[in-house]
Amino acid sequence: MNRHLLLLALAQGLYLTNNVAFIAINGLVGLALAPVAWMATLPVTGYVAGGALATGLVARHQRRFGRRGAFQIGLAVAIVSAGLCAWAAMTRNFWLLTAATMLAGYYNANGSLYRFAAAELVAPTYKEKAISWVLAGGILGAVVGPNLASATREWFVQPFAGVYVALMGVAALGLAVISLIRFPALPGAGRSAPQGRPLREIARQPVFVVAVAGCALGYGVMNLLMAATPIAMAQCAHPFSAAALVLEWHVLGMFVPSFFTGSLVKRFGALPVMTVGLLLNFACVAIALSGVDLMHFLAALFALGVGWNFLFIGGTTLATEAYRPEERTTAQAGVDFWVYLTMTLTSFGSGALVTTGGWTFMNVGSLVPLALLAAALGWLAWLRRRPAPRPAA
Repeated sequence: MNRHLLLLALAQGLYLTNNVAFIAINGLVGLALAPVAWMATLPVTGYVAGGALATGLVARHQRRFGRRGAFQIGLAVAIVSAGLCAWAAMTRNFWLLTAATMLAGYYNANGSLYRFAAAELVAPTYKEKAISWVLAGGILGAVVGPNLASATREWFVQPFAGVYVALMGVAALGLAVISLIRFPALPGAGRSAPQGRPLREIARQPVFVVAVAGCALGYGVMNLLMAATPIAMAQCAHPFSAAALVLEWHVLGMFVPSFFTGSLVKRFGALPVMTVGLLLNFACVAIALSGVDLMHFLAALFALGVGWNFLFIGGTTLATEAYRPEERTTAQAGVDFWVYLTMTLTSFGSGALVTTGGWTFMNVGSLVPLALLAAALGWLAWLRRRPAPRPAA
């Protein structure tokens, strides 16, 4: 741990404060403003769809302006978009709210690169721990996000408009923190054109495919269930304070293990850690299907959070094996594009499934992507166990 890494972990915590608050309220605000109920999670979808659309632009800005300059642009966008969300909530404009969350997707795609930037602030032998420690900054988001939403939801006449105003201050604080960090120059800094192999060549490597599968499907299942939780709990007559508590424990599950996940990856390897994460996802589904009391939601979402942590840190570490230094912005944008595309599909499907099929149907459906991920992990493990081909005589 060094000063710059510590500041980046704080920036990660502020970024996750924004994300957790968005997840906690966007579905409920959407449900109140949407023309029809199945559109309730469109504002959540807009946030991740905007992230998917912005990955290429963010990669260009990272190369052109460097890590710090690009991160500062992302935080400026966060301030503007949160202000637009507040105005949309106060004027009860559903489509402006959706457009504003889509704009905020640029910040989402930008902030997601903090974990990759962490590996550049330490010696290569410490990259696993650096990624893990910066993601541990999300504990701040786990505690502050739900409590901030609860404390500011009644600031104005229109419920939850105050949360968006508070998030403008969170983004401004993040901007101040990022401005204090000195990042190493990226290879080819100042250029907008990518260097090294094209993404299609990088993406053909099995290690890249499985890294993307771990990050994208792990994030997708987590997002599918997490985005629907406040709505499902409201349907089960649980108060918002209970939903905020469940989300707080969920996000603690996402980030508290980061204090040791990097050490586990370094000791046992990415694939075994990702396999444990997959098993925890299956445990989440089993708990969720067993009942709808508060403790069922809390235990299921906590297991889901820890499972995501193992899959995401393992997948991120695995991805660093697939590219050369000059290819990092291209490859990292490729990973995050698939993450956000998967999240877009799951966040949209989340609202439709929970308002039509129900919480049980949604959990059963999540077994499909989990089975695909199990197949991907088994495939890479099998490839690595195969004996290397003998050189020709």
